[in-house]
Amino acid sequence: MIKKIPDSELEIMMIIWDANEKVTSDYIMERLDRTWVKSTVLNFLSRLADRGFVKYHKEGRMNVYQPLVKKEDYLQKESKSFLKKMHHNSLTSLVASLYDGDSISKEDLKKLKRFIEEAK
Repeated sequence: MIKKIPDSELEIMMIIWDANEKVTSDYIMERLDRTWVKSTVLNFLSRLADRGFVKYHKEGRMNVYQPLVKKEDYLQKESKSFLKKMHHNSLTSLVASLYDGDSISKEDLKKLKRFIEEAK
């Protein structure tokens, strides 16, 4: 079962997933949107490894990290959880809240319409 990742660790996982290759802590630090000291990043990576989200091995003096959980699997689980928790499993409620909040562009609506028509 995939567990929820805290936001700070999720930010690191997104960098790892988006890299599509093995990465080092230096690689991650260069791509963070915030300024963290290296020990903080290493602590988060250790937690992610303990939870089974990443594995690592030594290459020279550096640890190299790679994901054990697929991004799509995690996002699907979290999306279902969010939909259930915040909208009582109502996709209509979710879309209405995004539409009312001006978070959906006309292009997004066109794509959503095509998606619905293809799903029929």
